[in-house]
Amino acid sequence: MLPPIRVLVAKPGLDGHDRGAKIIARALRDAGMEVIYTGLRQTPEMIVNAALQEDVQVIGLSILSGAHNAIVPRVMDLLREKDMTNVKVIIGGIIPDEDAAELKRQGVAAVFQPGASLEEIVDFVRSSVPA
Repeated sequence: MLPPIRVLVAKPGLDGHDRGAKIIARALRDAGMEVIYTGLRQTPEMIVNAALQEDVQVIGLSILSGAHNAIVPRVMDLLREKDMTNVKVIIGGIIPDEDAAELKRQGVAAVFQPGASLEEIVDFVRSSVPA
């Protein structure tokens, strides 16, 4: 049997609303994945260090604050610096379409906007991590 997919779910920045992140974490866990939830107000450095320590395959960032254009490039830079480019980064939250396209150009695997189903997110994570 294959080991479960390991996912780190984080709330970067000053956004204090984490209900959605907890719902996603639970859905991934219910789908058989190992989920590490880092909690609120994480810096990019804290997120990438936790991802390294936990040996995750996926980082899920929940960003509702509008700070995605500052936070996500820093996370991507840190992943490159630590030679962790094999870790998939997915983003959920209030992300305008034009920003979502730019984040994907920077290496983000997927952007899930309001209305994305839990099934869609679980299926994407499963399909993006090689067996």
